[in-house]
Amino acid sequence: MQEEITTLAKQVCERIVKDIITGAITQGQKLNEPELARIHGISRGPLREAMSRLEAMRLITRTPNVGARVVKLSYQELLEIYQIRESLEGLAAKLAAQAMSADEKVNLRLLLNSHRKHILDTKGQSYFQQEGDVDFHYRIVHGSKNQRLIDMLAGDLYQLVRMYRYQFSLSSNRPQQALKEHDQICSAIEEGDGELAEWLMKRHINNARNNIMQRMQTQSNTQDEENR
Repeated sequence: MQEEITTLAKQVCERIVKDIITGAITQGQKLNEPELARIHGISRGPLREAMSRLEAMRLITRTPNVGARVVKLSYQELLEIYQIRESLEGLAAKLAAQAMSADEKVNLRLLLNSHRKHILDTKGQSYFQQEGDVDFHYRIVHGSKNQRLIDMLAGDLYQLVRMYRYQFSLSSNRPQQALKEHDQICSAIEEGDGELAEWLMKRHINNARNNIMQRMQTQSNTQDEENR
């Protein structure tokens, strides 16, 4: 019985994660748990477990007697996350260039080629990466072979970062630019040039952070104008 509840909870959690990542469930939105149970056709037991998983991923916050709400990070919180990413993912790229096998590097290039096809298929409007091994950043983090680094970047921060990477990459040129930057990082890793891979990854994340900050500022200015 418990195994069935856990399986249901995992499946529902994955569906809700996707909805949060893509913005189908918006940042800051309050979650109606009875409604979620109805939508996903499950009882409250599996849903409670799914909500606990989402909370552990830091995608929702739960307050006693108030309920659950999707996270909405402040400008400062988001800036801090990207500062952490810049340092740690830069290190991961450096280590990956030295630690990944020849086959792993070939597979990284094949993954990037599949991402290029996706961007062409969506006419440059999307660079949505599924989670796990089909995520370029995730693959590099695991390629570092540093378990503590993997735990930090593929654990606590991972889903939050996915949400912001997706929702703020939907600008006119960011998918194409991100692909170009990924291509440069991949080439440095293929060549075993850890120093270059680290520098390129740090620049890539800094560019992504600047893109997000510009979008947030634009949204803020638009809201200010609407409130006048």
